[in-house]
Amino acid sequence: MKKLLLFISLALPVAGFAQAKLPKTYDLIVGTYTKGTSKGLYVYRFYAETGKTAYLSEIEGIDNPAYLCVSANNKFVYSANENDVGGSLSAFKFDAASGKLTLINSQPAGGGPAYVAIDKDMKNAFAANYGNGTLTVLPINKDGSLNPISQTIKDEGHGVNKGRQEGPHVHSGWLSPDEKYFFYADLGTDKLNIYRYHDSKIPPLTPATPAFVEVKPGNGPRHFDFSANGKYLYLIQEMGAEITAYSVDGPKLKPLQTVSMVAEGYKGAVGAADIHISPDGHFLYATNRGNANEVVAYSINQENGQLTFVERYSTQGKTPRNFVIDPSGRFLLVAYQDSNNIVIYKIDPNTGKLTIASGISNISMPVCLKMVPVEDTKK
Repeated sequence: MKKLLLFISLALPVAGFAQAKLPKTYDLIVGTYTKGTSKGLYVYRFYAETGKTAYLSEIEGIDNPAYLCVSANNKFVYSANENDVGGSLSAFKFDAASGKLTLINSQPAGGGPAYVAIDKDMKNAFAANYGNGTLTVLPINKDGSLNPISQTIKDEGHGVNKGRQEGPHVHSGWLSPDEKYFFYADLGTDKLNIYRYHDSKIPPLTPATPAFVEVKPGNGPRHFDFSANGKYLYLIQEMGAEITAYSVDGPKLKPLQTVSMVAEGYKGAVGAADIHISPDGHFLYATNRGNANEVVAYSINQENGQLTFVERYSTQGKTPRNFVIDPSGRFLLVAYQDSNNIVIYKIDPNTGKLTIASGISNISMPVCLKMVPVEDTKK
């Protein structure tokens, strides 16, 4: 009887996830590099029951909107516009029913942004500036528009790779699930930095204790993802093509495990890029560029957060960069920067394995994907 009760209790979270009411349609927002024929941002309708897509709209006039984030109320979209000179962040109104984006305003980001994030209450936007290695904070107005930079943080130092780590290169940054702390990955100094966050204070970010954790020299931390319960953080390292799992206790990170993304004996070029956890929390996926050109899948131990390799997929395109998993957990969509396409994979909910379902072709240099529900399930 005890074994039966234990089985039921362990099954409940998965059952609850499966029974949750989710939208059947989403808007897929695509950020691109405008170095080629791309005009900027594109919007497609995504059908969660079939994995099919349909073109809706586009908006031009923004150079290299290469990373995106969406507000918690789904009414605003923010882009990090990469530019070697300085770059900017842009704010857009978004109408999910029509898929229409309307530019509100843009502000200088302070140094070549590769990533943008905002808090749930839309008090501040955060720009991770790869170009000059700064993290900047831009206050957000009630109408969604951006104010000029209110805080700039820059680390000191360098890494062992003189070609890539001559100084700080902030690659991503966002808030813990409870929004008490802000974490940001610095590829140039091999650190994951940790700050306390108070949205109403000036400055809003102050160093936590401890203020950072370090990775293996030369690994180059890039992106990370939290488990839904906030107990674990998974950090992908671009240059080392490794993933490190940490337990999370406020600002304290304890390394649990580091796994290689490449097959045993692999000697080719790597470029680990993006990392995301499935909505049910059971699987983790990561992309690896270079000659590897793969998507790698892992299962997550629900008791200790550790990863077990599931399978790797030689991708149906070139340079798999950012990707998104739809909220139903049925599909994984990958943006292929250098083959100008998006591939849609179907996820086996039991094994986490992927099979090709469909895709979008002839979209120039897609590098970021975000999803917004079309219908409001709360009505």
